[in-house]
Amino acid sequence: MIKIGILGDIGSGKSYVAQNFGYPVFNADYEVAKLYQQNKNVFNNLRIKLPKYIHSFPIKKIEISNAILDNKNNLNKIIEIVHSEIKKKMNLFLRKNKNSKIVILDIPLLLENKINKKEDILVYVQASKFNILKRLKKRKNFNQKLLNKFKSIQLPISYKRNRSHFIVKNNFTKKSVNDCIKRILKKLDK
Repeated sequence: MIKIGILGDIGSGKSYVAQNFGYPVFNADYEVAKLYQQNKNVFNNLRIKLPKYIHSFPIKKIEISNAILDNKNNLNKIIEIVHSEIKKKMNLFLRKNKNSKIVILDIPLLLENKINKKEDILVYVQASKFNILKRLKKRKNFNQKLLNKFKSIQLPISYKRNRSHFIVKNNFTKKSVNDCIKRILKKLDK
């Protein structure tokens, strides 16, 4: 099984690119949202670590956002609790898809949390800062301060790009993304 890790800046279209590979995708953001909605243990652990912010189950995104905005250390506490659960979910996903030729890992902190293996293929999604900001501002809960907090815990974009085996130039058209993906899959087939 080939594991492809998708890297890129926040808002660069990583999830969109991941979906277009046509193989099973592990989407960490989706899994985190499910944890906040369905996992009582995560709620209890977050309530213990962040009693000032986490009040009700299911956990509201605004409570998480307020905790992160109030104190950078809170983001680390959240990651500590959520990361182990996401790793379990990812391992379950990998076991479930063990017969798949390729799986896609759409995990925002893939390199930061050392989730990838040396033999994994890394694909960097490149998009212009202008397009990224335009897309982010359309998001319902866009918050520049929150965005800056998340960026502060990420490795530099240049590092991620340099570590990648392939680059997908995302100008937010389906054709350009699919052309890049076809080239990558063709090279991996050899």
